[in-house]
Amino acid sequence: YFIRLCLEKILLQCILQSRTLSGADAINALRPFYFAVHPDFFGQHPKEREVNENSLKRLNGYLENLQKPGFRSFKPTQLTFYVREREPNSSNVQESFSASGFRAVSFTLHTRDLLSTVLDILNSCSLSTEHIQSLNVNSQPYKEAKSTVNRPIKWDKTYYSFTGFKDPEEELEQAQRVETTLISWLDYNEASAVKKLKKSLPLRKELERLKFELSHQLQLSDIRWQRSWGIAHRCSQLHSLGRLVQQRPEVSKNVKGRTVVFTDRSGMSAAGHIMLGTMDVHHHWTKIFERLPNYYKLQKRLLFLEDRISQLLGGIQVIYIEELQPLLTLEEYYETLDSFYNKLRDSRLPFHPRSLRGLQMILESDRYAPSLHEFGHFTIPTVCDPAALQWFIFAKAQEARQNLKRKEEMMITEKELIDTSTERFSLDRLYKEPSVSSAQMIDCCKRLLEESLPYLQGMHLCISHFYSVLQDGDLCIPWNWK
Repeated sequence: YFIRLCLEKILLQCILQSRTLSGADAINALRPFYFAVHPDFFGQHPKEREVNENSLKRLNGYLENLQKPGFRSFKPTQLTFYVREREPNSSNVQESFSASGFRAVSFTLHTRDLLSTVLDILNSCSLSTEHIQSLNVNSQPYKEAKSTVNRPIKWDKTYYSFTGFKDPEEELEQAQRVETTLISWLDYNEASAVKKLKKSLPLRKELERLKFELSHQLQLSDIRWQRSWGIAHRCSQLHSLGRLVQQRPEVSKNVKGRTVVFTDRSGMSAAGHIMLGTMDVHHHWTKIFERLPNYYKLQKRLLFLEDRISQLLGGIQVIYIEELQPLLTLEEYYETLDSFYNKLRDSRLPFHPRSLRGLQMILESDRYAPSLHEFGHFTIPTVCDPAALQWFIFAKAQEARQNLKRKEEMMITEKELIDTSTERFSLDRLYKEPSVSSAQMIDCCKRLLEESLPYLQGMHLCISHFYSVLQDGDLCIPWNWK
């Protein structure tokens, strides 16, 4: 009986080995998935873009681990992606639709080979798996392969006790039962984070030096980055800007008091910041600096438009919030304001002058119904019916004032808790991702202060929606950690 079990074990291993993928094959098989979720296609949707970017980092780490020789232990990894297609999915994975209409798909990876992982991902996102048959792999349809592994014949427990091998079914069940906790995760990942952090310290000092020198030389208000690039990447961008200033000193004459943002495209943002595209060459950057006087003229016209809209809507202030709105160029935002203003002017809504003074609103082009944000500002679609807009603002005005007051109190509480937590745990830095709200940050910090966490001394802690150790040693933990 034992010999028969061993022969079955060998046969199963042969079957599994005939279904393996190489790393290159796995990447080719996942091309439709990467195209559907790649962050670069979500430029108008910052929240969805950030979620996809972070999930792709974790997915790539999972795939790299699977290709390591001798890799045995694994940790189930839950991922969430926003998919561009809009058709409903009939699978059993968790999914919902974001406010912008994208489909959010959540699934857990716990497979041990590349082929099963690739098939899991594609099936979870309702993507075709037919193209995998064309790869250089003797693969079976996913359902058949799955039924082969989970066939009715099960290994007798005596086999595992005799050989000392781990029971894969028991190991998987145990991994799924055990929920990741903050203490256990920090205990497991502290050494890796400390090693990466120490390695990044010289680059961090170099980054601060470059940023200070350029800000002082150009008399800039600030230098920022739109995306979470690594420290080395940021340093190279500042070196490029420094070389441009040395070669073309005249570019600095119109930037006094401004903010420079390194992002995906060049121009001036709706918030009035100078955008330098990281993929552009110095020639494009030089053109942007030369056009600054024209941008400043357009910005004055934009401010005038905002003021005119405010007068038509009873004194409500039109604002642009970088963290919550798509990254728009000055030209794009001006066109949005101009279209909305013409619509309001023709409708002649009977708002009493200054009756809504103190309230705030933002304009968005991808919505169809007005809403009130928890921070107190109105989110108004550019295509909103003027009569419906008037009724909505009147009905929600009092609630908006209360939310604005609550926002001010919340911002003060959040800053106090961040300062207290930083001091209590001797953190070098404590920050959050833009997608984490103030209410979530406050809840997270309050619960952190109830714990004893010596692991965090001298670390950089980022409050996010997932667990991760970033390439420069920053620790990411979900705001709702257990």
